[in-house]
Amino acid sequence: MLAKEMRAHHVAVEAALAAGEAARSAIVASWNRSVRVHGLDPALRRPSERLTQSEFAEVTEAMAPVLHAARPSLDRLFQVVGGLGACVILADRHGVPVDRRGHPSEDLDFAGFGLWTGTRWSEAEAGTNGIGTCLAEGRAVTICRDQHFLSANIGLTCMSAPLHDADGRLVAVLDVSSAKPDLSEAVAGLISHAVLEAARRIEADLFRAAFPEARLLLAPGLDRGAGALLAVDAEELVIGATRAARAHFGLKGDLTRRPVPAADLLGVASANTLEAGERAVMARALARVGGNVSAAARDLGISRATFHRKLGDRLR
Repeated sequence: MLAKEMRAHHVAVEAALAAGEAARSAIVASWNRSVRVHGLDPALRRPSERLTQSEFAEVTEAMAPVLHAARPSLDRLFQVVGGLGACVILADRHGVPVDRRGHPSEDLDFAGFGLWTGTRWSEAEAGTNGIGTCLAEGRAVTICRDQHFLSANIGLTCMSAPLHDADGRLVAVLDVSSAKPDLSEAVAGLISHAVLEAARRIEADLFRAAFPEARLLLAPGLDRGAGALLAVDAEELVIGATRAARAHFGLKGDLTRRPVPAADLLGVASANTLEAGERAVMARALARVGGNVSAAARDLGISRATFHRKLGDRLR
């Protein structure tokens, strides 16, 4: 039966491309790239080519920060989807899976598709698929069974989301794949949502790790789940922003070299003179010690009288 389905899929791909449907369908556009750009044939039975041990070690080393941040979320995601006959995969920016969660009883199914650590799943090498197409288009995708380009992969349903580092660069793909023939569209939609939420958590963890000493602010005016975070230093300057925050505020470049005043970005009042800045420092010192003027003055290295004089009317 599968051989018949594969032949029918090959015919369907060729018909869609001949009809010029790439302009109307994102899936057919990916099929078109697979043929025109990458020179693939949907009937190709791609060998399960794997990186050498040394190549895979190099890839894993380069992915170490992402792997460290992602592992708790990978574990939680697998707890959610593992019972649905699915595996969880983290792939690098070249489409190579570097970490995986799956049930041993189902490992042979995924190994048969070549969906394993150290294999290659970019669009250039595997055609339309969850990992490769997510990388090619830079967005979350769901590729259901016969939406894959290669006929050999039509037994899979793949739900993927991109992962961006603290500078907004696409560095990895989070993927959940199922080989269950009866996976419904509704269940695939729920899994896709879980993948996207897990990806946002990983991005937030990567961001926190990149700015351990900064204060993190959730950008106002956006869905809390969008992961729009700002890193603010002790001088109230924005020194980092997630991809969602950069898009929301129009931020570009290296913010650690060219920071932006947080008050300006958020449209809130701030101390804009030296006198106002000094008073703000003193007010914070006073708040830290619960209003004890002597303690606040001592912390600032000035006398109580000087503290009173400088702060002025705020104490009256």
